[in-house]
Amino acid sequence: MTSPMKTRKLTRARSGAMFGGVCAGIARYFGWKSSTVRLLFVLSCLLPGPQFLIYIVMWIFIPREQI
Repeated sequence: MTSPMKTRKLTRARSGAMFGGVCAGIARYFGWKSSTVRLLFVLSCLLPGPQFLIYIVMWIFIPREQI
């Protein structure tokens, strides 16, 4: 018999959050360090594109982590 897989849910982190908790939530979801995700976000801002808009949309639509 197989055990049921634990489902992961993307949420904005309450602990370790700097602004909206988006990067920390993404890091927790993928099992990465939050500093790595933040660095990747900052580096991506050097390229042209809608990075800040995407961050704001994620901040609005990703639910906050429950206590």
